[in-house]
Amino acid sequence: MKILMFGRGVIATQYGWALEQAGHDVDFYVRPGRISDFGPHVDLEIRDGRERRRNRQVRQRWAITMREELGPDHDYDLIILSVNHDQLAGAVEFLAPRLGDATVLVFNNIWVEPMEAVAGFPKDQIVWGFPGAGGGFFGSTLRGGMVRNVFLGLIDSEEPSARHKAVHGLFEGAGFSVSEVADFRSWLWFHFILDAAIMVGILRLGGFREYARSRSAIKESVLQIREMTAVLEAKGGTPRLGAAAAIRRLPAGLIAFGLQKVLGGDNDYSYLMEQVIDSGHGSYDMTSIYPREVLADARRLGVSVPRLEALESVFR
Repeated sequence: MKILMFGRGVIATQYGWALEQAGHDVDFYVRPGRISDFGPHVDLEIRDGRERRRNRQVRQRWAITMREELGPDHDYDLIILSVNHDQLAGAVEFLAPRLGDATVLVFNNIWVEPMEAVAGFPKDQIVWGFPGAGGGFFGSTLRGGMVRNVFLGLIDSEEPSARHKAVHGLFEGAGFSVSEVADFRSWLWFHFILDAAIMVGILRLGGFREYARSRSAIKESVLQIREMTAVLEAKGGTPRLGAAAAIRRLPAGLIAFGLQKVLGGDNDYSYLMEQVIDSGHGSYDMTSIYPREVLADARRLGVSVPRLEALESVFR
């Protein structure tokens, strides 16, 4: 398959590398002038979560192919779009007249109505997904990693399309485990409020490591998520299954105990978060936007979120 990664960010670079390793042709679209800024290679220091063995560290200088122009007459089979959620509108505006017949995988955090966010794309060319990777750039070096699992989902559709099935097969063929989600709108929104609660905790305590060591802070995040699910429901989501239902049903202290094991343990998730923070990608501007947007929607919809409001000074 011929694949174009939109941008040369953390997510695009790691999945581009994995898909090229699986035998696909991978290029990167970057803004004009960025090829000379980036240089022809990326130094990878990443954990490859597809590997079950303990030593999964990849250290490699990877030569990449970048392009600064894109017209609708290209021959890409798939364009993978993964940008900061506040950059999605601009990316869609740019890509819409340039898609050609390519499938576009929207591989992104989303808090707005998903179909409105990508309204410029033909509906039958869209596949919805979410990555399991993270990290940050330290100069030309990318430090981070990927977990084995990626998510694909359906929005306003009961059956996966042929394009959806092709993307599923692409990731499975590259060694990933694919989880299928029937109500991907609700799944995306729940993931966003989960991030918002964690970001508030990180900002309040002054860093990820301090947050991960504090079970009381993580319990407070659980309680914030519970109240923010009302915002999700007011937007039209249905948080009745999976993690959303568990957070509402199980004791907050028990959930905090489990989350602390994940966030503070010697595992891929905590490692990836540490690289995000250390690289500067987890800056105040990047982290504070999540709770700000949830609070703005809560006020717009008339939903009471007292715990989040009480901490507004942390992310204002």
